[in-house]
Amino acid sequence: MSRKNLKVCIVGTGYVGLTTGVCLAGIGHDVVCIDIDEKKIRMLKAGQSPIYEPGIEDLLKVAADKLSFTTQYTDCKDADVIILAVGTPSAKSGKADLSYMEAAVTEIVNYLHGEKFQVVVNKSTVPVGTAQRTEMIISSILHKQNRQANFAVASNPEFLREGLAVHDTFYPDRIVIGAKNTEALNSLRNMYAPLLEQTFAAPKACPRPEGFPLPALITTDVTSAEMIKYAANSFLATKISYINEISGLCEKVGADVTEVARGIGLDKRIGSRFLQAGVGWGGSCFGKDTAAIINTGLEYAYEMPIISAAVAVNKRQRSRMIEKLQESLKVVRGRTIGLLGLSFKPDTDDLRDAPALDIIRYLVEMGARVKAFDPIAMPNCKAYYPELAVEYTDDVLQLASGCDAVLLITEWDEFRRLPLEQLAERMTGSKVFVDGRNIVDPGVAQEAGLLYIGFGRSGYESGWGYNWRRFHRQLTGKQAVGE
Repeated sequence: MSRKNLKVCIVGTGYVGLTTGVCLAGIGHDVVCIDIDEKKIRMLKAGQSPIYEPGIEDLLKVAADKLSFTTQYTDCKDADVIILAVGTPSAKSGKADLSYMEAAVTEIVNYLHGEKFQVVVNKSTVPVGTAQRTEMIISSILHKQNRQANFAVASNPEFLREGLAVHDTFYPDRIVIGAKNTEALNSLRNMYAPLLEQTFAAPKACPRPEGFPLPALITTDVTSAEMIKYAANSFLATKISYINEISGLCEKVGADVTEVARGIGLDKRIGSRFLQAGVGWGGSCFGKDTAAIINTGLEYAYEMPIISAAVAVNKRQRSRMIEKLQESLKVVRGRTIGLLGLSFKPDTDDLRDAPALDIIRYLVEMGARVKAFDPIAMPNCKAYYPELAVEYTDDVLQLASGCDAVLLITEWDEFRRLPLEQLAERMTGSKVFVDGRNIVDPGVAQEAGLLYIGFGRSGYESGWGYNWRRFHRQLTGKQAVGE
């Protein structure tokens, strides 16, 4: 099959839509991105990204001649592929709210026609049956308008990690396409050909990993494609909650969960990724997608106890951080507590379902004074959560000044190299350091004068782990395994 550059229209300029748009333009397609938010479009036209995502602004410049932004849907008329990448937030019931999706569908149908074949792609994470409903809505409107169009609907779920979205687009593990129409399948295969074959020139902002294998292309029916997305995110969420549940038992028996995770992660059937114990997951995907798949099960009178338990364990981790603080300080009221990190994960300014937000609310309700520092997310926190009673600081040392305890919430890379002795000098009282991501060396933290508390690292909390390692060094002259 001969390849050609396509005209692609993307509806929505959030993390998924914008990343997809700039990357498709970067591999040669002509891309127009549509968003009803005029402020976003003005920023994008000026070469500024409305979201923090490494590599995005560099690509906006590199692909500028292939990329345009608008608030109007009229450019969809010439598109070979129309990608829907709008938000599908959770309703109170746990169901995915498809109102933005369906509003976009009712707009694009006005620009479908019979002059050329067009593929409408659901890229947003949507419940099983959404592709069929999209086709039904389009066909119904066309029928009412007494006209025809040459189109097909496909499902093409995204598997992007915030903070690594550009990398994941250019160098995916797999690309999943669900379609019952062969022409639609061929069109999307053509669109992704440079990625599948890795024939594009790798951008400087995101070089190709050495030895990167060609990604797999999975073609299936639309229902299976929709299910693949929910099953993948639910599994990853469950894997995190699993190691967090194990971490609780490690604390009881005196084991170190980081050693346990390393020991089981080397089993190729298990793997080491998503086995980092701590305060738990957040973000826009895991919570929303686990709620949606549980709700889908209920619609079919099918309970999903494993995924439900994963959600419950994750919620417990946030409370557990407060419990650890209480166990060490005894009384939280009147104390000054500092939070290192606000975003739900590093390399993003996204605060959706961020553990830090719940922890701040818990602490304020308990009568604590709360300070916070985040390298990127503080402007978003100030803008979207003005009601939070939190004092924002300029750096980690200013944060630590006068704090009875510091809680590490987000594993930003710079927090892996904290000036622990200087932090301890500026803190007061017991100088409690609760490591919500287990990224700080406990022995080094205690040597710096901090009372270190991790997740699933009971030995360190009692001093046993640190003393054992120091004894090992004295006895052998070597570091213990894992140091």
